[in-house]
Amino acid sequence: MSCTVVVPTIGRPSLRTVLEALLDSIAGGLEPAPHEIIVVDDRPAHGAPLPLPDSGGRRIRVIRSGGRGPAAARNAGWRAAATEWVAFLDDDVVPDAGWTRRLAADLAGLPPKVAGSQGRVTVPLPDGRRPTDWERNTAGLADADWITADMAYRRGVLAELGGFDERFRRAYREDADLALRALAAGHDLVRGERHVTHPVRPAGFWASVRAQAGNADDVLMWRVHGSGWRARAGEGKGLLRRH
Repeated sequence: MSCTVVVPTIGRPSLRTVLEALLDSIAGGLEPAPHEIIVVDDRPAHGAPLPLPDSGGRRIRVIRSGGRGPAAARNAGWRAAATEWVAFLDDDVVPDAGWTRRLAADLAGLPPKVAGSQGRVTVPLPDGRRPTDWERNTAGLADADWITADMAYRRGVLAELGGFDERFRRAYREDADLALRALAAGHDLVRGERHVTHPVRPAGFWASVRAQAGNADDVLMWRVHGSGWRARAGEGKGLLRRH
């Protein structure tokens, strides 16, 4: 399979779960395997070793991006790749069994006009109680368009567009910006059949602060794409989402 999987990370323990799921998906050599898996360490400085599993001889390459944010980390990842396709996964998703097989099927035979393929995302919500605002916000990822929780792009299109806009320093809007630029350039984006689960992380003390900081990214989206960017990105007015 002419595809590289890129996983940007800030060192969350969940990184190990993502990588183990990928390795399990290709264990035994019967499933199509990506050319390589590139983990992009976006911590500002060297810290504790990343939680990497035993790869069993499969190639996992780690590169550093200097703590410049997810857009810069993904750019470092795809630029280090040498394949036709680059599939981005977040470091807190769980790919289903058979994910690599379905990725290969999603990408096989796509016409040149198709620049990207999005996977399907499920966000489990708690049973027995009402979800919090933070949990409902995260659940919106299941219906969001073109999120890099699971999104594959042709490397050539990434190069054509200059990759992700690194002015988006948070995990917020940088994926929608790239998708809108791809569509504006005449490319198509499609949905595939592969699937990941995106658990809801604890909100933490700084959740509302981060959400408010995202307003600056909305302003940048308006400056770049005009007042109708929300509708073109498949998003209702005021809907917050973060991956």
